[in-house]
Amino acid sequence: MAGAASALFLLDIKGRVLIWRDYRGDVSSVQAERFFTKFIEKEDDPKSQDPVVYDSGVTYMFIQHNNVYLMAASRQNCNAASLLLFLHRLVDVFKYYFEELEEESLRDNFVVVYELLDEIMDFGFPQFTEAKILSEFIKTDAYKMEVTQRPPMAVTNAVSWRSEGIQYKKNEVFLDVVESVNILVNSNGQIIRSDVVGALKMRTYLSGMPECKLGLNDKVLLEAQGRTSKGKAIDLDDIKFHQCVRLARFENDRTISFIPPDGAFDLMTYRLSTQVKPLIWVEAQVEKHSRSRIEITVKARSQYKDRSTATNVEIELPVPSDATNPNVRTSMGSAAYAPENDALVWKIKSFPGNKEYMLRAEFSLPSITAEEPAPERKAPIRVKFEIPYFTVSGIQVRYLKIIEKSGYHALPWVRYITKAGEYELRLM
Repeated sequence: MAGAASALFLLDIKGRVLIWRDYRGDVSSVQAERFFTKFIEKEDDPKSQDPVVYDSGVTYMFIQHNNVYLMAASRQNCNAASLLLFLHRLVDVFKYYFEELEEESLRDNFVVVYELLDEIMDFGFPQFTEAKILSEFIKTDAYKMEVTQRPPMAVTNAVSWRSEGIQYKKNEVFLDVVESVNILVNSNGQIIRSDVVGALKMRTYLSGMPECKLGLNDKVLLEAQGRTSKGKAIDLDDIKFHQCVRLARFENDRTISFIPPDGAFDLMTYRLSTQVKPLIWVEAQVEKHSRSRIEITVKARSQYKDRSTATNVEIELPVPSDATNPNVRTSMGSAAYAPENDALVWKIKSFPGNKEYMLRAEFSLPSITAEEPAPERKAPIRVKFEIPYFTVSGIQVRYLKIIEKSGYHALPWVRYITKAGEYELRLM
């Protein structure tokens, strides 16, 4: 029975217990409050930032959301990462019920909070945290319930994330393959960091209990089958699945098979740590004319194939904080001075592949300067964009099969999107 939580605490910003649930009877609320008050007093100490703290034989794990702390306490050698993830899932459940998790929403709904704490954890072991399923038998307006509610089958089922008897006139599945490109370029134009974080986002509107099978151009799978893909096979790192995916099946033959939840969810996330060529490259030159004028010349070049087009491109260029009277000319798009961010924002609605655009900007500087000029703050150039029907990794959905015992035909829709994540060039 090792690894269970002794109690769950919901505390206010000062560390006072608002609501708590005792699961094993070996940690008191007084003990937890005393520890947390002492902990908050040491907030300036860098060591006190740890989300897991051991004190007087008890391990405390906590997270903060708005003006509320959620804390689990255990006297056992528990899996801290698992309990921290459980606390984050608990936040999602409360947000589903109360729109926003704050001290006020907890005080207004403490009856529902206690009901939820009873259901999501049993004797210190996490049970299920699917808000949709919980909402079927724990109602927010508890006083309106006249008939004793039976828990839905999903609670006692192996499939705790989907209810039975779901019906749709039109059965459809939407799968979005979304990749975020993270790039950091230093002042010499060298790429310091580059990776791609991907997610397979699904929205399912399917009747009954459908079985879905998804095939990707996964290098390990294709090599195991002795097959070759028309395009390139990809090697994915740090794969993380939604709980509906059968992990044993994936480990065995790399098939992603699952019974999906109803509605929107992230089926899978992954990372590629290969060197990525910057999709939009920006070059900037800054010329200072005497002390009263500064001129910035910027070239933006797309480094992807002609058939792809980036949309909603936004290039944020840092300018001196005391710059005024902007005079801007662009070969494409529009530029606006944002003095609150000390930046010039260049927006291009459509940026086709292998194209280059230019921007020239002139700013006035104050004629009077301090004898000892303040050290110059060098902010990076930040780029935002979206490229539909394109992935950096080359990931492809080879098939998406939907099988249901009633034999209906479902329409699967797949689309690919690449967008900028943390995309920064320290060139100015």
